[in-house]
Amino acid sequence: MPEGHTIHRLAARHRELFAGQALRVSSPQGRFTAGAERIDARRLIDTEAYGKHLFHHYEGDLSVHVHLGLYGKFADGAPPVPEPVGQVRMRLVGDAHWLDLRGPTACEIFDPAQAQLLRDRLGADPLRDDADPTLVLKRAGASTKPVFALLLDQSVIAGCGLIYANEVLFRAGLAPSTPGRRVSADQWDELWTDLRALMKEGVARGRIDTVHTRHTPEAMKRAPRVDRHGGEVYVYRRPGQPCLVCGTEVARAELAARNLYWCPRCQPSV
Repeated sequence: MPEGHTIHRLAARHRELFAGQALRVSSPQGRFTAGAERIDARRLIDTEAYGKHLFHHYEGDLSVHVHLGLYGKFADGAPPVPEPVGQVRMRLVGDAHWLDLRGPTACEIFDPAQAQLLRDRLGADPLRDDADPTLVLKRAGASTKPVFALLLDQSVIAGCGLIYANEVLFRAGLAPSTPGRRVSADQWDELWTDLRALMKEGVARGRIDTVHTRHTPEAMKRAPRVDRHGGEVYVYRRPGQPCLVCGTEVARAELAARNLYWCPRCQPSV
């Protein structure tokens, strides 16, 4: 599932390609036909990312809400517009570009009240300048749930996914099983600040890199990481390999039904 930085990159690209244009909207697959008809020929006012949710805002106070889930993908290009291939849920055609959406978990029309209701359910998004980081402490500071699970809870922090959750805990030296109520306010603030910086870098680079300069392949004279997710990381999908900091084997387990990776020495249990 794409993490929040990917959704913010998509929002920026769609804004660049289509904002201000009256778009032709269709659903070649047929599952979004009624929604497409409601916004067809309307002008796209703006796009917005909130956590892992993407909004296209159209004139007339209508928005398309998209959640990619595990399998959703966008594709875009310049004319000529190709014949639909596969299950295209939504197609946009503008002045100089087209956009196809396939396989999302959600693709639906929202009015302003529905959009706000969704935002209210979500936690603070580290990539939004209007985010309120105190919301994180309010929703997680007294919890008995592991901090790893809380980082992945979209009602606590919107947009943090599996890679960032594993990596930011390593960088903080926190055991992933630490209950939220045992994480101090200062530690929550440090997690937020670090996560915000890492995710902003992810938006800029288009990939997730979490290692400090002294632990890059060049600095350590090691081979670059080869993984379909790309990026240099400390623990994510590195079980059995030596920790880049202390050399201890990276451990793997399942926590909150998600894959957890950590260094037993750098992140000792409390």
